[in-house]
Amino acid sequence: MQSGSIVKDPALAPEGHRKIDWAARHSPVLNAVREKYLKDGSFEGLGVGVALPIEAKTAYLTVVLAEAGADVAVAAPGPYFVQDDVAAALAERGVTVYASSQNPPEEADRELERVLDRALDGKPAVLIDDRAGLVRLAHTTRRNLLEGVRGASEETTSGVAKFRAMELEGVLEFPVIAANDARCKYLFDNRYGTGQSTLTAIMQNTNLMVGGKRVIVLGYGWCGKGIARYAAGLGARVTVCEVDPVRGLEAYADGFDVLPASVAAEIGEVFITATGSRDVLGVTHFERMRDGAILANAGAVDEEIDTVGLAEAASETREVRRNVEEFVLSDGRMLHLLGHGMVVNLTAGDGHPVEIMDLTFAIQALCAHHLANDYKSMAPAVHLLPKEIDDEVALIKLNAVGMGVDALTPEQEEFLRGWRD
Repeated sequence: MQSGSIVKDPALAPEGHRKIDWAARHSPVLNAVREKYLKDGSFEGLGVGVALPIEAKTAYLTVVLAEAGADVAVAAPGPYFVQDDVAAALAERGVTVYASSQNPPEEADRELERVLDRALDGKPAVLIDDRAGLVRLAHTTRRNLLEGVRGASEETTSGVAKFRAMELEGVLEFPVIAANDARCKYLFDNRYGTGQSTLTAIMQNTNLMVGGKRVIVLGYGWCGKGIARYAAGLGARVTVCEVDPVRGLEAYADGFDVLPASVAAEIGEVFITATGSRDVLGVTHFERMRDGAILANAGAVDEEIDTVGLAEAASETREVRRNVEEFVLSDGRMLHLLGHGMVVNLTAGDGHPVEIMDLTFAIQALCAHHLANDYKSMAPAVHLLPKEIDDEVALIKLNAVGMGVDALTPEQEEFLRGWRD
């Protein structure tokens, strides 16, 4: 057990090791990045603080960084994002873990503060963040540690939005790489990963059909596009709700109905939020929903569904299946909430497929490597991952699956740069 780790039960480690080994076996891109880049000594004497859901793919990323020489500390955004067997196994593999599914939700910030304290204990560090949790605390309750932070990378759309707001206000103290905005992240993780894992979690936890049902997808960003695509592929009749008229028109052109949420509330059987905003589904929507409606959140904001308002509107609440809460309203209608209204594919499932997270975590490893080496030349602002790094990740993946792409000839490159011909 890594010194200082706090986990639910160290005896759970054997099953966690099996999960991590399976993820490692199906991560050719991260493995290639490890061999090519991470053995150059960049992480020796460096702390790495990680705030991500504790599951097998995240665990393997932190193991790779620890094996590269970093002193890695990790915590989850909250107890519903912790697989205790993986946390126990991770603590046996040289990573300091502060994570237990039994911790009260209000302890989440304390666990993240422990990560900062450990990662920055007498050494510089880089941060790998989720929803801006670590960076927010570094700028508030742990400002004494700011000087040691070389930079951070951010996993989520909502987190990047918070960092851009901090940059605009002039309060961001160190560089942040928007890992979420790398093409090899959002085009695959947000779209295909969210699409598959969200529908998988809904099907596994309800044991109900998707085909034929009216599925309402709220938000048509990359996550919403993936959810709508997978739901339609399973035979659902999909309706999209949007606040952006161009995205709404795009959903229409993709073959989906587009309606205001207040109207869609009356016809939907399954509601999936994916907006990155709060109170997307509230009491006014619950009042219109049909008996038996299923509510799931696939966005990175826990308040996308107003669970407080739902509980207040209910006369009775009970768990009817694992990860499924039933809310009985005053008129007898029953609404079913999955995964506590938090990110359903993680609170009620295993998260994205391994091959998808292989791309994402290869990006995150390269972000950490880039910050470790080039932080001095980076302003305290939000940065995009250099295009050549994004391209290389894609090429490694194509090579791993036996595929490839063409290269421009010198004549083509000259033609594309010029304007006279």
